[in-house]
Amino acid sequence: MRTTSILVAASALITMSAGCGDDDDDTGGKGAGGTSVGGSGGSAGAGGFATGGTGGTGGTLTGGSAGMAGAAGDAGAGGAGDATSVALEEVVTGLNSPVVLVEAPDATGRLFVTDRIGTVHIVSADGELLEDPFLDLTDQLVELMDDFDERGLLGFDFHPEFADNGRFFVYYSAPLRDEAPDDFNHTSRVSEFQVSEDDANLADADSEQVILEVDEPQFNHNGGQIVFGPDGYLYIALCDAGNADDVGVGHVEDWYEVNEGGNGQDIEENLLGSILRIDVDGDAPYAIPEDNPFADSAMPEIWAYGFRNPFRMSFDSGGDEQLFVGDVGQNLWEEVSIVEMGGNYGWNVKEGTHCFDAESPDEVLDECPDMGGMDEPLIDPILEYASANQAGGLGLSVIGGYVYRGSALPNLEGSYVFGDWSTSFDTGDGTLFVASDGGADWSMQELVIQNRDGESIGEYVLAFGRDAAGELYVLTNEMTGPTGSTGKVYRLVEP
Repeated sequence: MRTTSILVAASALITMSAGCGDDDDDTGGKGAGGTSVGGSGGSAGAGGFATGGTGGTGGTLTGGSAGMAGAAGDAGAGGAGDATSVALEEVVTGLNSPVVLVEAPDATGRLFVTDRIGTVHIVSADGELLEDPFLDLTDQLVELMDDFDERGLLGFDFHPEFADNGRFFVYYSAPLRDEAPDDFNHTSRVSEFQVSEDDANLADADSEQVILEVDEPQFNHNGGQIVFGPDGYLYIALCDAGNADDVGVGHVEDWYEVNEGGNGQDIEENLLGSILRIDVDGDAPYAIPEDNPFADSAMPEIWAYGFRNPFRMSFDSGGDEQLFVGDVGQNLWEEVSIVEMGGNYGWNVKEGTHCFDAESPDEVLDECPDMGGMDEPLIDPILEYASANQAGGLGLSVIGGYVYRGSALPNLEGSYVFGDWSTSFDTGDGTLFVASDGGADWSMQELVIQNRDGESIGEYVLAFGRDAAGELYVLTNEMTGPTGSTGKVYRLVEP
């Protein structure tokens, strides 16, 4: 599929400037523009979006000029003036940093909301937030930093047969285990729990079985989403190990000599920078699906690789049931990919569709390979947009969402709804987007919120959720760190 490259005139949409999921030393003003790898971008209409070209197959990619947005004003077809509108309906308040929302697959209508600080809460079918948390792992987390932290309880999902077996799974940042390198930061842990036999609204806190542990050298870039796929296997998103540029402590060498180091391109020494796929119904603690692409290798869990920080991901509940992944960029580009088995998604050879330079991440290399170390193609994202580090950029940290398959918003049917964390650490100014597949390429636009001043959300966007009916939710807070009680859950409804 072709890729949509977007750089938007600030006054045509919104004005933005910094974000989460990126590195502290990555923020600040950067030069506008950039290059569109593999072709020239088209010219956007007034205030509209520019569509970039796609990379070739084989040989070397040479950067061409990216399409720039036209002058601000009335947007042409597909531009900002045609943005789809929604409203937000408040569902839950008083949380800290909600990062996951799923409905229990047991016909009770209960929504389970995961808070980064270590708790999972239940919203009953009639909309009541239960007083006692379903699960409390706060004492099992690494100590979190108040001002800003990307660690915590980051993933939660139910076993597909939860109604019969009571099993569910979590991903959290634990203190560094004894066998880890001394200069590492923490250990990412995937564990299984059981619901209490006496109370369906409480987990059995003593039932934890550790499934997988991965040592992390840095506090940032943790990925953390876990989801059961339509095939019944558990998918786990792991980051490139943090720091910046995929280099430094804990980042191994790979085949690409231009950028020293790179867990994203490594599939032999560790699991980082990858999406894993495991069978939790096989031998304990898990089995490797026979058709995993590297099932006979040193890292058989890897299903796809070449990621920087795939913080949120989801399977389409309809259509071809594809896996959509929002991968947080470095300094210049944010991206969304449809991920397939065995795919290499390019980091740190490329940031989005652009040739990445680890020594000068604010610049774009003139050329880079479009094939990986095993002669596999580096797969471009279906969508990318300019970081707020560039003039006119849309935000700094893409937040992956869901393909809409509900009934309340028929104009969104089959569209991918996602967002960006914020434009600034100073004030929460997240944005919602909607994207659609036009056949030849994808296009995206801002999702305007009609019942908010300024038609934007005005908070940090942390994640999205989906219920059994296919309706979508957006999870937010007003703090950069895991403090306070400003966390909220909203349902997307007709304006």
